[in-house]
Amino acid sequence: MSPPHPTAVLMLTLHYLTFRTTRSFTTTIQSIKKPYHYRTTTCIKRSLNSGGGAVSSTNLPHDATTTTITTPSNATPDDIPPWAYDPRPFFKFEIIHESTKSRARVGRIHTPHGVIDTPAYVAVATNGALKGVDFRDSDEAGQQLVFANTYHLLLQPGPDVIGDAGGLHKFTNRNAPFITDSGGFQVFSLAYGSVHEELSSKGELKRQSSKQQSSSSSSPVKVTEDGVTFRSYRDGTKINLTPEGTVRAQKSIGADIILPLDELPPYHISPDALSASVDRSHRWERRSLVEHLKDVREQAMFGIVHGGLDVELRTKSVEYVTGLPFDGYAIGGSLGSNRRELKELLEWMMPLFDADGTRRKKPRHLLGIADEESVRNAVANGIDSLDSCYPTRLGRHGTILTRGEKKTIHIRRGKYAREYGVPLSEGCECKTCRWYDRAYLSHLFKANEPLAISLAALHNIHFMNDLMKEIRQDIMENKI
Repeated sequence: MSPPHPTAVLMLTLHYLTFRTTRSFTTTIQSIKKPYHYRTTTCIKRSLNSGGGAVSSTNLPHDATTTTITTPSNATPDDIPPWAYDPRPFFKFEIIHESTKSRARVGRIHTPHGVIDTPAYVAVATNGALKGVDFRDSDEAGQQLVFANTYHLLLQPGPDVIGDAGGLHKFTNRNAPFITDSGGFQVFSLAYGSVHEELSSKGELKRQSSKQQSSSSSSPVKVTEDGVTFRSYRDGTKINLTPEGTVRAQKSIGADIILPLDELPPYHISPDALSASVDRSHRWERRSLVEHLKDVREQAMFGIVHGGLDVELRTKSVEYVTGLPFDGYAIGGSLGSNRRELKELLEWMMPLFDADGTRRKKPRHLLGIADEESVRNAVANGIDSLDSCYPTRLGRHGTILTRGEKKTIHIRRGKYAREYGVPLSEGCECKTCRWYDRAYLSHLFKANEPLAISLAALHNIHFMNDLMKEIRQDIMENKI
């Protein structure tokens, strides 16, 4: 692929990236030579049509096949229609109160499937389901917005299956707001490992991955201007995830809020590599937005701000993303190696979202963070919503979120075996605390009863929503 025109490079420096040339490229979805699940392959083949040419939806045979799709290249400025900058009639964010003590604010996000009170905790339903918790119970616990992962739904059951069911709301029988990501986070985790693994290895995991990629033709992830190529963990199918392809998949899934494809660079990365990654994310996000605007379907799209801890790159990304007609903004990329770095990042970055009246009136979502300390720091700096699997994951492993000085208890410990009549958290009104005590839950975990996971996860979801309700009230009273 030819290098970008010098004018485009200059305009990147000025934070106003444009592409005035049009290219075409070929994307390939290739299956490996071994048996695989027919439905999964069919779903991938239909859903990853990334624009332009049509793709056959017939089942692939058991031997290796390659489907070639010719698609349009990066969007030009003219591809964003003027009406895209107008308010969406189906999506609205209203600010109810702004604290006089901090940047915290209370608001409401209106979506086609219900209202989201902000600041809000967003529970993660990776495969379109909360692990161990029925949606009826989580909704009763106050859960309004739920996060589902496109990467996993892409592989099973496939966006076309969900689309044929009428979308994720009908598929799950949940008539409340959903948000989906592009799948990029999980894909890049294949190369760099989890955030914890990458930080713990101080970049060694990334460097080892790079060495393996340079010496092997079967590297787990390959990034090009087109998109990112990886292999399915289910059947080994090679998948090329493009900005256009992930948007089409999210159209079939049908969430209320969708996210564009972006690159997730690791914490340990050189300045030049981080800069290149931010620029690539910007180009991918623009292409995603253009694809989204072709068929909005009463879905809102949030642009994602990148740049790691680099002040110049974060500022550049805020300016670029807020200059496009996204319906809201998400804070992504590396958010630091600890709570202190995240807090410092938000303290200097979030005022940038107040510099302009238009961007100030749009919701801001923090990706992947939901421990109580970070939640409170984020809210005070103007974050409106946060998602994380942290609370439910803790619950599945026997860690209970509680009020008071002691923030968590490990219910498996012997000292809880005889705490009869004591709720998991004092004053909690969740279904678990209304019906059961610490002694019984401790027994369930020690006996490896599946019910233990459900009761603990449900409690933690209720706890997070109670916490956010308390925070909203404190903001209204200017205590935060």
